[in-house]
Amino acid sequence: MKKFLFADLDDTLFQTLEKCATRDALEPAAYYSNGSICSYTTAAQRAFFAFASEGMTVIPTTARSLDAFRRVELGFTSYVVLNFGGVILQPDGTIDRDWQGQMHALMTAALPGLQQLASRIDAWADKTGYGGRARLVEDAGTPFFIVIKDPDKVALNLERVEREAVLPWIADEGRDYCVHRNGNNLAILPRALDKAEAVRYVTERLRREHGDIVTFGMGDSRSDARFMADCDYAIIPRRTQLAKLTVEAL
Repeated sequence: MKKFLFADLDDTLFQTLEKCATRDALEPAAYYSNGSICSYTTAAQRAFFAFASEGMTVIPTTARSLDAFRRVELGFTSYVVLNFGGVILQPDGTIDRDWQGQMHALMTAALPGLQQLASRIDAWADKTGYGGRARLVEDAGTPFFIVIKDPDKVALNLERVEREAVLPWIADEGRDYCVHRNGNNLAILPRALDKAEAVRYVTERLRREHGDIVTFGMGDSRSDARFMADCDYAIIPRRTQLAKLTVEAL
């Protein structure tokens, strides 16, 4: 029976230098568009990836865009889930057009709400003197979500943005949208954009191709929990947001 691991990337299989618990035996894993190193793997992460790759097929399941994924140097050979589930790559690297057509229709319908919220966030920033701005993330010709990063990389500043500018809008007008905040990333997504839906789609494809399969889900964030819950087994790296909410809390 074939085994497949749906794995988040950032803060799961690698992380930025600032988030590395130790600086020993680090190796580059991902790069910025200018060619400088973005993220690193530890020796333990490389050992885990080698172990997983020997017994199962690893399927990246990430918020990264197509361009950002192409700057990851780990080596994958199967399906890929990008943009929180908005884009699926087939094993040959081409975009799954059936899935893309579905998502494009859903995201186009959600775009006016994202634009409205982005304007609200920027107006709040102007009023309060906050230095961050809302950015609409688009990929493969489709708008997907809004992201705000604190210019000073202070996570608590994003908590204020969420509390004062985002949550009141969601409560009043944006009930079809949800918030994902982890570290220096605050993202607002249409509820129709969900890694779990993309993982279900790919899982059904894999079952048609291989018959009975076993699935594993791995991620660091509470937003990963939804797709991990649909897998047969879940793997949570320690010292992550999801670990703090689950096994470490117990």
